[in-house]
Amino acid sequence: MAFWWPLLVLAFAFAICKFLLLLIPPKVPSIDVDTSDVLDDGNQASDNSFIYVPPRGTAQQSGKKVQCYEPATMKYLGYVPALTPDEVREQVEKVRKAQKMWAKTSFKQRRQFLRILLKYIIKHQALICEISSRDTGKTMVDASLGEIMTTCEKIKWLLSEGEKWLKPEFRSSGWSMLHKRAKVEFHPLGVVGAIVSWNYPFHNIFNPMLAAVFSGNGIVIKISEHASWSGCFYFRIIQSALAAIGAPEDLVEVITGFAETGEALISSVDKVIFVGSPGVGKMIMRSAAETLIPVTLELGGKDAFIVCEDVDVDHVAQIAVRAVLQSSGQNCAGAERFYVHKNIYSSFVSKITKIIKSVTAGPPLAGKFDMGALCMHEHSEKLEGLVNDALEKGAEIIARGSFGHIGEDAVDQYFPPTVIVNVNHSMRLMQEEAFGPIMPIMKFSSDEEVIKLANDSKYGLGCAVFSGSQSRAREIASQINCGVAAVNDFAATYMCQSLPFGGVKHSGFGRFGGVEGLRACCFAKAVVEDRWWPFIKTKIPKPIQYPVAENGFEFQESLVEALYGLSIWDRLQALVNVLKMLTEQKSVGSGHKEK
Repeated sequence: MAFWWPLLVLAFAFAICKFLLLLIPPKVPSIDVDTSDVLDDGNQASDNSFIYVPPRGTAQQSGKKVQCYEPATMKYLGYVPALTPDEVREQVEKVRKAQKMWAKTSFKQRRQFLRILLKYIIKHQALICEISSRDTGKTMVDASLGEIMTTCEKIKWLLSEGEKWLKPEFRSSGWSMLHKRAKVEFHPLGVVGAIVSWNYPFHNIFNPMLAAVFSGNGIVIKISEHASWSGCFYFRIIQSALAAIGAPEDLVEVITGFAETGEALISSVDKVIFVGSPGVGKMIMRSAAETLIPVTLELGGKDAFIVCEDVDVDHVAQIAVRAVLQSSGQNCAGAERFYVHKNIYSSFVSKITKIIKSVTAGPPLAGKFDMGALCMHEHSEKLEGLVNDALEKGAEIIARGSFGHIGEDAVDQYFPPTVIVNVNHSMRLMQEEAFGPIMPIMKFSSDEEVIKLANDSKYGLGCAVFSGSQSRAREIASQINCGVAAVNDFAATYMCQSLPFGGVKHSGFGRFGGVEGLRACCFAKAVVEDRWWPFIKTKIPKPIQYPVAENGFEFQESLVEALYGLSIWDRLQALVNVLKMLTEQKSVGSGHKEK
């Protein structure tokens, strides 16, 4: 006891000191970001105050400007330039030069960059959410859940674990290389190109940027033409944080434009991350094949939301509505097909109907609304087409939400949350990605049936399974062919930033998030060196040195069996043969020298 007592005291004192150090906040500088042109204070210039009417078809994709407007009110926000291919390549070269300097920085400096961003985000949550809401039509609550919380979680994970996963990882050297030390090093790729969608304008910029920059890369982000106004402001936050730590100012660039802008980016960078539709994802793969760069594709989804008969109906119904109205109805990749067990089908549908009828859509910043506008002009026409196809094939609308006070000119920007029953898989609504506030509900009789239904899709992003038996829900989820699964919850996988995110089939491949996403910004280099240098070095055994001895192959046979034989006795016998041949070869060599 006398021996252990001092060690226990020292261990306790160390733990106390470590805890006290955690209470001391790190010294993190504050940054100032110009907000004069994004705050809606009623003092905007007259040319930025009219109601904007987007041209139909492809007419908008002409000229040198990307027009920006609030989808909820159609209020004009201004424009940003549509960069030409030459301008894109110039931006990439600037980032490439900056990246060479950044790759030499320490993880300490990179963590400080993250802390500065985190401090600003927490302090300016309302501002970030308001800008996201104005540019995409989502509510403030949805912006907080999808933009702020996910980004903060990503930063916290990188701060606590990022360096650990990017340090050299030592691996087993195997039997034949016991005298060697084997490891994998992770080196930055160079310049990452990200082409991101409009549904989460803040998080979709910060998510790839954080992983790329922390792993030593530079990044160029092509933001969507449907969310360029907010993206350009969020870029200022990144620029200010880089300046605060003395990082190269060109390490991160945000570019705006249309298809040719994105195409030029693909041909210029060292890796492409794309978030968008399967059709565009295929075009990106073809372009990336020209330069043989790695590609990460996060594409569409038609996720199944499965409800077994042994659940708390009221609880799961609330989650289901949240899943389908996520991001004000503009991003429903989280749940687009609802399968409910026949024994609770009526009660579940009744509960859903009651909730949906109480949901109101309207301009998010003009009042308390549950859902905002659709981000993309004309998208309501696609949703109406999916609904009409289902109705023609026997489906029935049983509930719709209502509209609040919205301008007559902006009605097309809203789509009422809709509950549809009597659906089946012959309907486009159950096969095509909707990206809208539509809840098609289908009944099932057995676990085997619902697994078959859930897998009957060209998509494979995620699923959510609910059951009073967690083991049952887990078993169902394990048999669904998708990249992410939530058991008795919805979208929980994305809030665990230690996990990879991505899909299979037409939902894409590759992962961002977690260790897999972080290391995907690097190339892996395998390194082997002598473990006990210079005392033990690699030497070629005499029997297989040039010129190879007559018993060279016999030596190799015995060596292989000595290392990998299944029987210990066979291995020992083979080892004896190896040592015998080495000894004989040494004797022959000595005899030659004596002559």
